[in-house]
Amino acid sequence: MKKTLALSIVLGFSHLQAQTDTDVYLLDIYASANGIELGSPKNISNNIGYDNQPSFYNDNIVLFSSNRIGQTDIAKYNVRDSARSWLTDTPEGGEYSPLKIPGKNEVSAIRLDKDGLQRLYRYDFETGKSTLLLEDLKVGYHVWFNKDILVSAVLIEDRMDLVVSNLKDRTHYTFQRNVGRSLHRIPNTELVSYISKENEDWEIRSLNPISGASQTLCKTIPQREDMCWLSNGTILMGNGNILSQFDPKNDKQWKSLKTFGKKNINNITRLRANAISTKLLMVADETAPSLKKQ
Repeated sequence: MKKTLALSIVLGFSHLQAQTDTDVYLLDIYASANGIELGSPKNISNNIGYDNQPSFYNDNIVLFSSNRIGQTDIAKYNVRDSARSWLTDTPEGGEYSPLKIPGKNEVSAIRLDKDGLQRLYRYDFETGKSTLLLEDLKVGYHVWFNKDILVSAVLIEDRMDLVVSNLKDRTHYTFQRNVGRSLHRIPNTELVSYISKENEDWEIRSLNPISGASQTLCKTIPQREDMCWLSNGTILMGNGNILSQFDPKNDKQWKSLKTFGKKNINNITRLRANAISTKLLMVADETAPSLKKQ
């Protein structure tokens, strides 16, 4: 299988790593008598190379990092029209982990320049024009708590630390050392979740970015750190070709939700549901050579 070079923010390290080609899949989420069911995955990147780190700009527009003739730009996918376009065109670097900025027609993304400089930028959704957001932090991954408060996994030597930044007063506070790359708002709360790697068994923890209060919610699937929340409070995680679920309020252990055919889906990583949990984004390794590539 063809390999590409994945840059530092892909794995959370400051050096280049070899990474398997990946694609972004979109699935429908259905309510059922047993909880939820998932529809068939649709490959929405359908592109040779690295396509990863998807998020919903809204219920109709998906953002993700995508290989574009050797560079990594932010792609926009229109769900209704099944059409892809580009938000950025940055020959001097590459953009990763695009997210909508709350209350603005803007997107934040991490840019890694060819000279090694890695910083968080904001991009106008219509024009793609960029502005530097954080001057001094080497952000690996991030999530917006609100339009002024940002929670980030910041690269420090060979680890990532959890940092809360207030953009109004330009302050930064480190809450924990050695965290994972998966950061999310917890639905219907004033909390975010993060992956703690302090102990041998990794944990999903909550954080109130204002008060600093933190709580352990559950252990991750062993050595897996990619997850997402559904609006009903269920957590999803992937492991190989299996997608599992866990309800922190009711469950004692992870339960299998769906097993995909290995000829189509392998090594599930990034996950993201839309706000009303009717659609799911999922990243998996390319394993189907019969797919038509653009």
